[in-house]
Amino acid sequence: MPSSRPDAPARGAVLPFDPAARLAQLERIAPGPVLERWEAVDRSNHAPRIVAVPDAAGEGWAGAALVTARPQTAYTKIVDAVGDVPAAVEAVLAHARDQGLVQVKWEGWTADSADAAALGFTPMEAPRGTADGAARPPAGYVRWLDGGGDGTAEPPYHRQSTNFTCGAVVALLAQVQAGAAPRDSLDRTAELTLWRGATNFPACEPVGLGVAVRRTWPASPVTVFLDTDRSVLLDSYTEAEQEWRALLQQASRTDAARAGVPIDPHRLTLPELRGAIDRGDRVLLLLSLAVMLGFDVPHWVLCHGAVPGAVVIEDPWTNDTTGDTWVDAHLLPVPDAALDAMAAVERGGHRGAVVIGAPEAAGE
Repeated sequence: MPSSRPDAPARGAVLPFDPAARLAQLERIAPGPVLERWEAVDRSNHAPRIVAVPDAAGEGWAGAALVTARPQTAYTKIVDAVGDVPAAVEAVLAHARDQGLVQVKWEGWTADSADAAALGFTPMEAPRGTADGAARPPAGYVRWLDGGGDGTAEPPYHRQSTNFTCGAVVALLAQVQAGAAPRDSLDRTAELTLWRGATNFPACEPVGLGVAVRRTWPASPVTVFLDTDRSVLLDSYTEAEQEWRALLQQASRTDAARAGVPIDPHRLTLPELRGAIDRGDRVLLLLSLAVMLGFDVPHWVLCHGAVPGAVVIEDPWTNDTTGDTWVDAHLLPVPDAALDAMAAVERGGHRGAVVIGAPEAAGE
């Protein structure tokens, strides 16, 4: 049974959520379909909590919310709020501030835009379509705490349609947000076409991705940062499989020289990454997903905004089996120190990034 002892005192009780042991207080205020959705997936990696507000008599709950979040991030997400919804959401906001978070999100399963707006939340742009037929929240809302991220521009969201096209997707997102590509070009055809020009089979390594971006959008300045001259993203292959992929990576370096794409061999630091964002550049950054999603694989994300203490990213991958949805992955704040640790891939701890500048006007 989950403990009834609160682990945060602000406005309401905060206690672990155990899908195997329903609480009577919840059953009295939460519709059955809501509880069934909460219990349908294993959310344990996202530290599920119930934030509950006591009723006037002090004998039950007036309202409650299920909250989760990816590890090592600077947000919390309301899956649903039930009962006295405004009181429950206010309790979540207080709890988030106590934790030093910068953002609260709210999935639109049961909340509508009027509910969200009345509590200070802004609608996020939902992705078009539904990938793989999976059930995903039809809407999502965000509230930046204390106005910290109110000026953060929102790119569109597009979930990668394969396990290996993350690099192509974040490059497309960057260029759509920069105005170098139209929003209606963001689809599976564009994703696979860009991946085909960048792949090292099947991953996109930093130099090949940078060259593909430059070839696709010649007006966009591109710089690749890679702190090794060795081939990367090959640790999982046999020696024979590594050999031909390494040859292709050397060919990518030749292509980069011909296309005028500089390769900076020093390790991009977090202050430098923030400086690039402040200049209006967009940074495609190679991470390990071991901490955030439990998969120790290299993965591309888009860094496009910064708030005090955290960088705002777009992650094109979500894990439906853990309740992780586009609401988690979109406008996702990651603390600087956590992002710095994640941006070290494979046994060598190498860092790869592709920095894309604003498109140059004709004649410049």
